[in-house]
Amino acid sequence: MMKRYLMLLSITLCQIVLFSASVSAGDFFEQNNLAIDGYDPVAYFTEQKPVKGSTQFRSDYQDSTFQFASAAHRDAFLADPSKYAPQYGGYCAYGMAKGYKATIDPAAFTVVGDKLYLNYSETVRSRWLSNIPDYVQKADANWPEVQKQTKVHQ
Repeated sequence: MMKRYLMLLSITLCQIVLFSASVSAGDFFEQNNLAIDGYDPVAYFTEQKPVKGSTQFRSDYQDSTFQFASAAHRDAFLADPSKYAPQYGGYCAYGMAKGYKATIDPAAFTVVGDKLYLNYSETVRSRWLSNIPDYVQKADANWPEVQKQTKVHQ
């Protein structure tokens, strides 16, 4: 009897952990309760590199918390969030092109046509770079359905 109880308890705990790891609090993928893991979305455009945001400069957008390196970056974002927010809810753009949500490495990014695309890793980013127009077309087509998924590939 005890063995069965422990097995059911283990299964329940695993389900809770898997569910909580797969659901994001806001409309954007969040790591550590922050969109882009706390990196400044404006810096990708102005500095052409990932820059960690500060807890001093935060703002919510579409139920997600973004951090910024400066008040000026926060204000630029708030003036035109769609210009700076990452595509596909901040999930991996390559994964989106393949039809699934995947986590991201904030350092694996590309700005193309004034849009920010994030990738799972530098290796995945290399694949993404091999055919960006085709991957963007596929990701754009997949996004409406994939955004409904709760599972996130880690």
